[in-house]
Amino acid sequence: MASRTLSFSSLASAFAPYPQRSGPTHPPLRLLGLRLSSGHLLRASSLSTAAAAPDADADADPYEGVDTVEHLLAPKPTSQGGGGRMSRLMKLQRRADGQAAGRGRWFPYLDAFRGAGGVEVTSQEVVEVLEPYILEPRRDRIRHAVQSRSYSVCLVVEGLSDFGNVSAAFRSADALGVQSVHVISCEANKRYRDNRHVSMGAEKWLDIELWNSAAECFHALKKRGYRIASTCLGTDSVSVYDMDWSHPTAIVVGNETMGISDVALKLSDLHCCVPMKGMVDSFNVSVAAGILMHHAVCDRVSRLGQHSDLSPEENRILLAEFYLRHRESTTTVIHEYAKRKADNVVAKL
Repeated sequence: MASRTLSFSSLASAFAPYPQRSGPTHPPLRLLGLRLSSGHLLRASSLSTAAAAPDADADADPYEGVDTVEHLLAPKPTSQGGGGRMSRLMKLQRRADGQAAGRGRWFPYLDAFRGAGGVEVTSQEVVEVLEPYILEPRRDRIRHAVQSRSYSVCLVVEGLSDFGNVSAAFRSADALGVQSVHVISCEANKRYRDNRHVSMGAEKWLDIELWNSAAECFHALKKRGYRIASTCLGTDSVSVYDMDWSHPTAIVVGNETMGISDVALKLSDLHCCVPMKGMVDSFNVSVAAGILMHHAVCDRVSRLGQHSDLSPEENRILLAEFYLRHRESTTTVIHEYAKRKADNVVAKL
């Protein structure tokens, strides 16, 4: 599968060095019975996590690099599940697309984090180990966000050239509880400068997947149980207000100038539009994405009573994923826990 998953990494700057900075002191590892080797900092690889969001108790963004999408993702994954750089950007283990069959709806994560030495750590262990490292107000905010998340509506942006629009769409998705976002790449020479002033760090908390074409993106989404709804002004377009959004749906928005490609329109399950009353016949693409997602969430609340539909187990797994994204140091803490877990198993043999 040619998808590349960016759970929250800044597309522009995932590989920039992480400078040391002052910040809140974390509880010592001895509270967990863990110790780091002498001389090692409590931090993860720069490829394992990305800059923290610039909110109340997170670090400010230290990254300023600019890179092409193709260079960021090289070497490309050669098989489903991928290798190389992108596999190091993932947190919890992800299920294959085919595993969605029979589940009713898509949820991407397995209840497993692969720690040091290949030792698997469950989501429950991740939560219990990392909670002492996160301030209570931050934990409450993360829990509230997770409880409002859903994978039943996802956003797909195709070939956008103004990446300020991409960042604004990310921010709207995060605010509305739409966890899954898909980016179909534009030309390789287009540079993605992370507009953190627009996205407000929202990309840190989203599952962002990159695709080379609409065909491979839609193929994967349909295997996951989504219907593809592309925005288009046409005689066959359905008003978004007449759609049933309780069905898992991928909302597709297109290029600012050309709109959605002919290939994407042909492969879509349906075309939809937002009725307009003025003299112009289109919205800004990020505005359109926000309106579509907002109506989808409102319709789901009206029909189902709530937007979120995660089971208790899925809620716990996603909470663990968010804890792992909290800071760079959290991944290292779990790797050290995995080492100790392996040592305890060996000691019992």
